[in-house]
Amino acid sequence: MFKEMRKSQREIFNEDINSILKNGEYGVLATVGENGYPSATPLSYVYLNNAVYFHCAVEGSKLDNIKYNNKVSFNVVGKTKVLAEQFSTEYESVIIFGHAFETAGDEKKDALMAIADKYSPDFKKEGLAYIDRAINKTCVVKIEIDKITGKARR
Repeated sequence: MFKEMRKSQREIFNEDINSILKNGEYGVLATVGENGYPSATPLSYVYLNNAVYFHCAVEGSKLDNIKYNNKVSFNVVGKTKVLAEQFSTEYESVIIFGHAFETAGDEKKDALMAIADKYSPDFKKEGLAYIDRAINKTCVVKIEIDKITGKARR
């Protein structure tokens, strides 16, 4: 179903993958819409309980595409460094293939709290108040992971 990594000597595993997903500032969600075109959207996310969660408005292209086809890809790029004199780059990245679903209830609130903790760790009280005000105007999507790969040149 999935091709093997071409440069397998650069493949990274568990701890490295988890670190990149935990520390990444943003990821890029890839979906396919009814028109057959791929769409890649950068977004904030959190890696929680071996799944990726992100929030968005309750309507829009991302959700339309997920309703059309919930198979998605999600990419996070970690640290990079251009090696100009070598015409190369040091990098680390993770690619996830999975299925995306809207969440509800405690799972939705827990994901929103984890997102607030990740991006605004010094404002927990304010984050909880914000979530309580906005939870009904916010969608939270969970990506259940089918395949995950990591690659690095360090």
